Amino acid sequence: MRAVRILAVIPARGGSKGIPRKNVRLLAGKPLIYYSIHTALACNVITDVAVTTDSVEIADLAEHYGAAVVLRSSALAGDDVTIDPVVHHATCAMEARTGTAYDFVVTLQPTTPLLRTETLAQGLDYFFAGAWDTVLSVVNKPRLLWEKRDGEIIPLYGERRNRQNLRPQYLETGAFLITGRAFMTADSRIGKRVSVFETDEDESVELRTPNDWLLAEHRLRRKRIVFRVDGYTKLGLGHIYNCLTMAYSLMMEHDVLLILHERSVEGLRKVQESLLPYVVIHDDAEIDRIIADYRPDIWVNDCLNTDEEYILHLKERIPRVVTIEDLGTGSEVADAAVNALYIEAGRADHVYSGYEYVCLREEFQIEQPRAFSAEVRSVIIMFGGTDPANLNRKIYRSLLKYAPRHPEIRFSFITGVGYDYEAHGVVTREDCNIFVHPNVPRVSKYMKEADLAITSQGRAIFELAAMGVPAIVLSQNRREQTHRFAQMANGFINLGMGEEVEQSMIENTLDWLIHTPSVRRNMHELLLQYPLREGVERVRDIILGRGGRTYGV
Repeated sequence: MRAVRILAVIPARGGSKGIPRKNVRLLAGKPLIYYSIHTALACNVITDVAVTTDSVEIADLAEHYGAAVVLRSSALAGDDVTIDPVVHHATCAMEARTGTAYDFVVTLQPTTPLLRTETLAQGLDYFFAGAWDTVLSVVNKPRLLWEKRDGEIIPLYGERRNRQNLRPQYLETGAFLITGRAFMTADSRIGKRVSVFETDEDESVELRTPNDWLLAEHRLRRKRIVFRVDGYTKLGLGHIYNCLTMAYSLMMEHDVLLILHERSVEGLRKVQESLLPYVVIHDDAEIDRIIADYRPDIWVNDCLNTDEEYILHLKERIPRVVTIEDLGTGSEVADAAVNALYIEAGRADHVYSGYEYVCLREEFQIEQPRAFSAEVRSVIIMFGGTDPANLNRKIYRSLLKYAPRHPEIRFSFITGVGYDYEAHGVVTREDCNIFVHPNVPRVSKYMKEADLAITSQGRAIFELAAMGVPAIVLSQNRREQTHRFAQMANGFINLGMGEEVEQSMIENTLDWLIHTPSVRRNMHELLLQYPLREGVERVRDIILGRGGRTYGV
């Protein structure tokens, strides 16, 4: 039995008024005509690929990229000529050249460069499975449409509904048209039994205007970025918050995916709230499978102390690997290492450390600090998403005695998603003016009203600095003590390891700051000297590998 022969025809004329020399202009570094040729040649079931054109320049490029060329006359290249006679002419010419008849013909428009080979193959599978005469690529765009008829504007729908509840409305795209050879004439490529194959909006982009071109350029430069991150009670949620911030900043221009270990129960809750795509793994051995399926362009590893072997393993499979807050040997071989919490002068050029690379959450990008107040009316207490050292309880017990002596001050505990405040007895006591706010959606709302804070030595110190809130700092662990930003020179009173600090020291420090507005004013001014809102853009550039070293300490 003779094998089925399929011809792909790509019509590409030289004249184009909307975008001059459209088919040969570089789109994301390659001529536009390249994309449709590449898609067709990569589709294994297609027998031959032919470009029909009136342009010698296009013909040269088509041959360069591996397609056959059918030159057409000027009579078939005019503005008013439809595509049917052009494809029919090319098909007849290719049959004469190859000495065989094709069974099916696929028309691919070069103006839809985002069509993927996998989608074309799926369209062909659908065509053969249904025994259709013709299958057209479409995008489903239901709208509340109106038209002008006999001078009146009338609706083309029966009932006003939300868009997701409207009946499908298929818009034909130029991605592909598959038809049987028997139904092709100089006037038509459509048989009697017609169906449609729905593509997503990205693959349906057609280049008709300069704006379309810009959109396609943006899509073709889109990267697939994986964030490998964990967050649980002992580790805290700082890594989770940091990765969510960066994922949000990148998701409009690129595809992002978060990967968490199954032990990251608290971190998973925050990721689920974000509505970003994620995968939960049971073992690092699953990473290779995810890489094979997702094919990331960039891997961002926000986990502590990676080793060299692990990072080199990733680099063998992924073009770019970046580590964050990583003092392990893996950071030495990564393409870039971003350590905002540490100041590491003298390390390699690929290491970016210090406050310049802090990634403030979106809420702190838009919120501004209020003016300094000489009186203390609000104190906030916050120890991160999980508070592994249970410093909330330590401060709470102290405040049960201390707060009644200051009825004019409101003490607010801002607890995270991974802290069981009720189990630890950290509950609202209005009689003491103590209030507990668990898992608040906008921490900046409370910081903006705060005159003073008690906090741990993680990323919250940068958020407080951005809001100009003087703070008393207690470390959760020895590693946090190496975060050198939280010191008096920057506007903080650092009391050291939280579990070792006496309650009397905390109360005395509070008293001193409450009754010494000149010290708090100086702290407020020191905190606001740092341009922390610029860090997200800097880290974006590092992750994407854009430019050389411009910042750093």
